Amino acid sequence: MKLLVCIKQVPDMGSKFKVRGDGRWFDEADLAFRVNEYDEYAIEQAVRLKEQLKNEPDITVLSIGPARVGDALKKALAMGCDRAIHVLDDASHEKDSWQIASIIALVAKDKGYDLIFAGMQSEDRGSAQVGVLLAELLGYRSLTTVVGFELKDGQVVARRELEGGVRAVVKAKLPALVTCQLGLNVPRYPTLPNIMKAKKKETLNFAVNDVLKEEKLVATNRVYVPQKKGSGTVLEGDVREMAGRLVEILKEKTVVR
Repeated sequence: MKLLVCIKQVPDMGSKFKVRGDGRWFDEADLAFRVNEYDEYAIEQAVRLKEQLKNEPDITVLSIGPARVGDALKKALAMGCDRAIHVLDDASHEKDSWQIASIIALVAKDKGYDLIFAGMQSEDRGSAQVGVLLAELLGYRSLTTVVGFELKDGQVVARRELEGGVRAVVKAKLPALVTCQLGLNVPRYPTLPNIMKAKKKETLNFAVNDVLKEEKLVATNRVYVPQKKGSGTVLEGDVREMAGRLVEILKEKTVVR
């Protein structure tokens, strides 16, 4: 069995973001980067499946981006993936979901992957489109927002998270693509021995110009920080006095009568 895990390196959401001079993306100079949270669930699920099947599956992890993406791939290898594919692209942030999915599809085509794991969405763009587009391009069945996974009798049995906390159980035959959601698992921390082993694992590099054949369909016109709509009011003192003051504020600022 052959598994593919698609990951993205994103800025740490605790970083202080500044809009770049051209207004089309953020300045990356002072940002820390990490593996996209949802993609960590995808890595973990692929490695768990490998362990459940007595290490028979072979796991390839793939990512698109500049040289720093190598750190994300090393973490995935240390978590248990067997080899990596790095599509080198210094302008990956300018690619839309269609282009990213098309690149992955071209690299993955004819490789015979039985299962593809991806995060539900990336933390920086949040489009949640790459996984389903990739499945369509490869002709794979797709199961999205998965919070429970099982491989049984040659088919995927998954629990999906729907609106309002509702869950649905769906089944799909292989080959299939799964996008992973919070709650699916708890990603492991790479151990020191596995970090050392990761350094010896194979990484195959592609230049983006060799695998990008599609024009973008969506362009980012502007990135900006939303304006603050105003500050809150803190009431202090006696409870009865605060209650009266609250009623006055509601009457003044809303349609409460």
